[in-house]
Amino acid sequence: MNIVITIDGPAASGKSTVSRELARRLGCPWVSTGAFYRGLAYIALQMGLDFSDVDSLGRLARSPIWSVEMTAENTKVLFQGEDVSDKIAHDDVGSFASRISSYPVVRAALLEGQRRCFKPGLHLVAEGRDCGTVVFPEAAVKIYLTASSQNRAARRAQEQGSSEEQILKSQEVRDQQDSARKVAPLQIPDQALVVDTTNLSLDQAYSPGTQVCSG
Repeated sequence: MNIVITIDGPAASGKSTVSRELARRLGCPWVSTGAFYRGLAYIALQMGLDFSDVDSLGRLARSPIWSVEMTAENTKVLFQGEDVSDKIAHDDVGSFASRISSYPVVRAALLEGQRRCFKPGLHLVAEGRDCGTVVFPEAAVKIYLTASSQNRAARRAQEQGSSEEQILKSQEVRDQQDSARKVAPLQIPDQALVVDTTNLSLDQAYSPGTQVCSG
């Protein structure tokens, strides 16, 4: 039986690290659904689009000028043939991604591509903010990772070489946007295993997932 394993949670809670390692150990594809929103936000910024122009963002979401591809180590975003995966990781792109993710037309445009990541004959590990609630609501295994705001800000600041205080403020805004949006808000999926990674190493955070996946 081929199953989908979803890992949701707020920014810098350890989703990407844990989900990528889980997929590696299971020998199956891994996708970050957030890359779809970050990719769209980055490309909209490059094109100078008005972020309040919902119709233009919806058309851009379906445009062939960009695409998302899965690899063993990354969810790759291509813009006009160029790999821009590293450029979408910055926190300001994440803030714009959170903003456009509240638009139903954008979510509808990206949802089909996200669901196509599950290929017949293969397991899939999918991480994001609504994988277990919207993208793959029938997933066999659902995990929700969380951590303290301070801890998450420290992780992201270390990754980006940025100010922890600045990251914390940006993160608080994004958490509010993600949790308060009317369409697919960030929430704990039904029957999800909740893991607080605040004081956990990768191996410690991974262990509950290992138990669930082997059960």
